[in-house]
Amino acid sequence: MSAVLRAESLHLRVATGEGPLTLLNNISLQLARGESLAITGASGSGKSTLLGLLAGLDVPSEGRIWLGGEEITAMDEEQRAALRARCVGFVFQTFQLLPGLTARENVMLPSELRGERSAARRAGEFLARVGLEHRLHHYPRQLSGGEQQRVALARAFCSIAGSSDSENDGILFADEPTGSLDAGNGEKIIDLLFQLNAESATTLVLVTHEQRLAERCQSHLRMAAGEVEIAGSAPGDNLSEVSA
Repeated sequence: MSAVLRAESLHLRVATGEGPLTLLNNISLQLARGESLAITGASGSGKSTLLGLLAGLDVPSEGRIWLGGEEITAMDEEQRAALRARCVGFVFQTFQLLPGLTARENVMLPSELRGERSAARRAGEFLARVGLEHRLHHYPRQLSGGEQQRVALARAFCSIAGSSDSENDGILFADEPTGSLDAGNGEKIIDLLFQLNAESATTLVLVTHEQRLAERCQSHLRMAAGEVEIAGSAPGDNLSEVSA
């Protein structure tokens, strides 16, 4: 299978009053279409920083990244944003819903911004898939935390489903998607995440501090102090190439 995500020799340094601080050190990885990768580690280990680089939200000090076959490290911010709009979905623990938009309007927004005529219809379909067909016209303040995260899931997958194609498959980046939820709602959200991901055959990169979530992914990268500490895969699965 061809790689949908590839990174070579990533370094990230920032300037501080005491000199340069290394946040990420010499990380390389490769992930095939349809695979799932969990990135774990303690707070400050660099896992969310790495996720931001892989998604094109930030740029490394050194190294190269390819997303969907295109080198995002050779692009400017406008070009990276356009690529993200075409093939990337995001799920964060803080939901990132716009308070002035209804559930359906939040879900359809990325597709609507691309000018897709079927945005409203598909938004309704994905909200139904996460069990919120009765919440289409509710605003985020009228929804529980678990419901808001389900809206965020529907938005991410709706965006990918409407923009990806056989040459540039969608990829979902999830950063601690259950961090703001109680245990019961967290379990439901994770089950939905993996169910939708399997149904859509997208690629998943998941940042989490929970080992049980990491075990549901095909590959696992554990970080410490900005470096890869351990890379592995679930029994019987192929290991994506990950190194430091």
